[in-house]
Amino acid sequence: MSDIKETEQANVSETDEVKEVQQSTEQSEAEERKNGKEADEEAEESFNFTSFVFDWSNAFIIAFIAVVILLTFVYRQVTVSGSSMTDTLVDSDRLIISSFMYTPKDGDIVVISHGSSYDEPIIKRVIATGGQSLSINYDSGEVSVDGVILDEPYIKGVTRRIHHPMEIPETIPEGYVFVMGDNREGSLDSRSTDIGLIPLNNIIGKAEYRVFPFNKIGSVYS
Repeated sequence: MSDIKETEQANVSETDEVKEVQQSTEQSEAEERKNGKEADEEAEESFNFTSFVFDWSNAFIIAFIAVVILLTFVYRQVTVSGSSMTDTLVDSDRLIISSFMYTPKDGDIVVISHGSSYDEPIIKRVIATGGQSLSINYDSGEVSVDGVILDEPYIKGVTRRIHHPMEIPETIPEGYVFVMGDNREGSLDSRSTDIGLIPLNNIIGKAEYRVFPFNKIGSVYS
């Protein structure tokens, strides 16, 4: 009987040990699963953050390149110098000009690259383009294009003859434009041989918007 009891006690002890081992193993496996899940979550969070930074970096680079392309080939900023376009534009106004696929039209305000008699770009208004007839009555100050007297509410002063007057052709040659400043009594422009007719390839672009001073932001044609 004593041997049987001892055997039973031994079996019970072994069973308890097996249970403890199983419980310990289950706990270890549970902890491993938990740790693995936490590691996966941390890895996913790290990946999401890296992906977020990468996406924003890509977006910034693309936006920067787009701005450079626009400012190089489509839009440019220029600063008005002088008073030849008063009161439409004044000295130190900052303008955005467009140049991509641009063809000058009557009434456009354009920026012109340097010519033979001036070193810096100038800004004037297109009065007539290639193929149009042009006449200026310096007595009355009337300007006619294709036989129609222009309505010019934007001008300051009267359109008069200026020094070194140019003989205006009856028809503007193709590939050229005739320009004048809005400040007709204070502008050196196509009326003078010092400026003359402007070749199309000397036109940098068309003035579109004023961006400074801030209280005058908007289209230069309104």
